[in-house]
Amino acid sequence: MHSHELVQQLDVLPADQWGAHLPAHVVAQLPVRGVTVFSVADDASDTVEFSARYGFGLEDCANTIVIRYKKDGAEHYAALVSLGSLRLDINGAVKAALGAQRLSFAKREAAVEHSGMEFGGITAFGLPDDWRILIDAAVMERAQIVMGAGVRAAKLLLAPDVLRQWPRCEIAALTLPAVQ
Repeated sequence: MHSHELVQQLDVLPADQWGAHLPAHVVAQLPVRGVTVFSVADDASDTVEFSARYGFGLEDCANTIVIRYKKDGAEHYAALVSLGSLRLDINGAVKAALGAQRLSFAKREAAVEHSGMEFGGITAFGLPDDWRILIDAAVMERAQIVMGAGVRAAKLLLAPDVLRQWPRCEIAALTLPAVQ
């Protein structure tokens, strides 16, 4: 199935309805052009279920993961965006990119509280200004990606170039080589 056929099968939300479905702080940072917002069934929000139900490969599903890390004696949060088909190199590439002394996945409650988003729907858009947002280089090689929209009931469909043009994003190699 081609991507334009997929888009026709999606329940696309017009831009003037984004505010009724997505957190306000997410909508405030979403680019008006180049992003399609569509609703998904709550039980199909997680990457594997979403991929199976909506026909997007795991290699086109970009997950946003919240990391807590220590640097210069202070605690920080960061968001990592990587493809569902690849594994993050947490103790190597991610640690180096952040210059972190220690890091861990943020606890679910902390990720929800600090992002103001639903767990399983966290997106790079709308995160606190002091968070670093790292995008894995492999994400940028895809024609289009699907990512969270701040809630479990919606997703964003966009070309990686939308992220590339966004000043907050830092692109770095963050994942382990794909196992053939």
